[in-house]
Amino acid sequence: MGALHSYIVDVKWTGAGQTGTSSYTAYSRDHEVVIPGRPVLLGSSDPAFRGNPARHNPEQLLVATVSQGHMLWFLRMAARDGVVVVGYADEAVGTMRIESAGGGQFIEVVLHPRVTIRIPAPGTPGEPVTDAVLLAMHERANEHNFIARSINFPVRIEPAPVTTER
Repeated sequence: MGALHSYIVDVKWTGAGQTGTSSYTAYSRDHEVVIPGRPVLLGSSDPAFRGNPARHNPEQLLVATVSQGHMLWFLRMAARDGVVVVGYADEAVGTMRIESAGGGQFIEVVLHPRVTIRIPAPGTPGEPVTDAVLLAMHERANEHNFIARSINFPVRIEPAPVTTER
């Protein structure tokens, strides 16, 4: 068995007001996510569920987590494969389905990574870094991504064409 890692996060509801949960509309969904040694993250529910639009919601944070995990694994693969990445951005989109009884689940997250690489000097050994090479790296990163391996919905990757700089 491999090494175990634990992650401690405190979530504190701050929205009780004077009446608490006396009715569905009586309380705020505001809360704080506290991770020791880090800035407090202000959270709420999605505005569609009576949340505060100025705060982060769990659904956005889940999509961000999938995207972050993928990026970090992709960068690791690039370093290992000798591909010099100098820029990475992703506009990730998560889709959630709500059922008639009110419950729901994510049905997918689609990542749209935009990668900029530094072109090796002429005469440098190795293959040119093509869109196909980067797609294969994205696929390997997705296979290793701790988060993507832990969720029960697919993560699709639709990368933009590679951008290069000298």
